[in-house]
Amino acid sequence: MLLGSQLRRLRESRGITREAAGYSIRASESKISRMELGRVSFKTRDVEDLLTLYGITDETERNSLLSLAKEANVAGWWHSYSDVLPTWFPTYVGLEGAASLIRSYEVQFVHGLLQTEAYAHAVVERGMKNASVSDIDKRVALRMERQKYLVSENAPDFHVVLDEAALRRPYGDREVMRSQLQHLIEISERPNVRLQVMPFSFGGHAGESGAFTVLTFPESDLSDVVYLEQLTSALYLDKQEDVTQYEKAMQQLQDDSPGPNESRDVLRGLLQLS
Repeated sequence: MLLGSQLRRLRESRGITREAAGYSIRASESKISRMELGRVSFKTRDVEDLLTLYGITDETERNSLLSLAKEANVAGWWHSYSDVLPTWFPTYVGLEGAASLIRSYEVQFVHGLLQTEAYAHAVVERGMKNASVSDIDKRVALRMERQKYLVSENAPDFHVVLDEAALRRPYGDREVMRSQLQHLIEISERPNVRLQVMPFSFGGHAGESGAFTVLTFPESDLSDVVYLEQLTSALYLDKQEDVTQYEKAMQQLQDDSPGPNESRDVLRGLLQLS
């Protein structure tokens, strides 16, 4: 995505159309569009030809962008789990790992980055009823691996609003739910985690369309991306008007929910009832 955005910036600054850029690398206008959105892999020859077309002759600048192209084609750690993942999800894991800020609303269950292993196992097992034990274990292992990023040295800021329904809907037995609630209380104390609970008592709220995630990246060239998961696919929205609507909804959810301290009190209350 970073390389694609830089190639788009260079093309637009030279007043070159996508069609002309595509012609220069023996490809279509849509191929250039997919490259600039970071949706396809990059051939070194194509990047070299585009840089020449855009008038980039400085060796340092060319080498920097060509090195970025090589990095973009390296498979991420999550590709070893691709056999048990839906086709659209590896893209999300890659984006999640590159984000500096993750904002999310969940209504069905606790967000994957906050699940205990036992709770995650119960969620995956229910969602993959015909899967083998090994496939379920591998999916859970991926979820646990993703969580390491949240507590790493370069951890992103993670702002999450959990609907009270996600906390009351049981996955696993009583002990699994108690451990999950306790884990949420503990991890919400981390400086990079802001956890809020949207209570039933508030009534209707800005999350009426369902769960969503907004990903923000440290590179100024990259626009925010909204991730919407569906039963058989996922949507990645990066048009500014779409992103703005979801960012407004996220801000409203945060404004309307009790703050982090009060939300911890809600979690403690649910823990006592469980």
